[in-house]
Amino acid sequence: MSGDVAGKTTQQADSLPLDSVIERYWNYLRIARGLSRNTLLAYQRDVATFQRYLLSQGLSEAREVCPPLLSGFLDHLHRSGLAPSSRARALAAIRSLFRFLKQEGMVSANPTVSLRSTSRARRLPKTLSVEEVTRLLSLPGGSSPEDQRDRAMVEVLYAAGLRVSELIGLKIDQCNLEVGYLGITGKGGKQRVVPIGRPAVTETQGYLLHVRPVLLRQRSSRFLFVTRRGMPLTRQGFWKLLRARAQRAGIARMPSPHMLRHSFATHVLQGGADLRSVQAMLGHADIATTQIYTHVDAAQLKKVHTACFPRNRSARESVRAGERGTTTVPDESE
Repeated sequence: MSGDVAGKTTQQADSLPLDSVIERYWNYLRIARGLSRNTLLAYQRDVATFQRYLLSQGLSEAREVCPPLLSGFLDHLHRSGLAPSSRARALAAIRSLFRFLKQEGMVSANPTVSLRSTSRARRLPKTLSVEEVTRLLSLPGGSSPEDQRDRAMVEVLYAAGLRVSELIGLKIDQCNLEVGYLGITGKGGKQRVVPIGRPAVTETQGYLLHVRPVLLRQRSSRFLFVTRRGMPLTRQGFWKLLRARAQRAGIARMPSPHMLRHSFATHVLQGGADLRSVQAMLGHADIATTQIYTHVDAAQLKKVHTACFPRNRSARESVRAGERGTTTVPDESE
């Protein structure tokens, strides 16, 4: 008897239009999964695209979704010119949706189980050199409060390897400048403590003492970096100011905020930091995400190999000896 009731319940749930359960799904992602706002927005866009595709096929109910239909949807995204990474994210969103529907008894089967993952080529992150970052941070300060604020923001972004959302959302009570660290709330509400160096501390202290009061004009704000309206900068606003500063510093490649985060990770690893420490500072949930920085500087590795490998030195000496018309026997002690 109970089996019949369960079967009827699932059959009724299978007939539910996706629209009627989407709001429950968003609440699940936000509360149970703890996804960040940006990831949630990306999932919402992907699911909306999927719903439009279903309607174009004359479908709207969860029970009508099958593996061939999903394959057709991924082919549709491919023909639309969507990058492999975006297609992989769309597939992840749909997988998550149907796992939720199956878990809640809203579908009797998960059609994504047998679906092959979309291949996702992993690109190496773009970085600035230490010399380029030095030029960017050493840019002479202007006279306006905004210019002095921007200088402090760029210094903190690089010093802590922050995401741009973490930087613009940084609050006063997250900063302990006496000790020299920031308490960051990252993706999914995860907390981490990130140290910052003396230059970033000095710039931030100067900004707090001389610049922030001018921008606020006796108003209050819980945010560290503010505009004249007492509000934090937008992501787009910080992107524009960073590129303007890079142009003034004579940097040919226009950096994004995330490029400075990549540069921080690469430079501290080159300086001898261990991978686990860098993972903790960046707030990566999986160390595999951090490991990509160990593959970035292939040119530097080649340079080290060329300079240090004894066979390379012997070959160079042989070439030089040949140019002099003599033969040199390599010194085995090398």
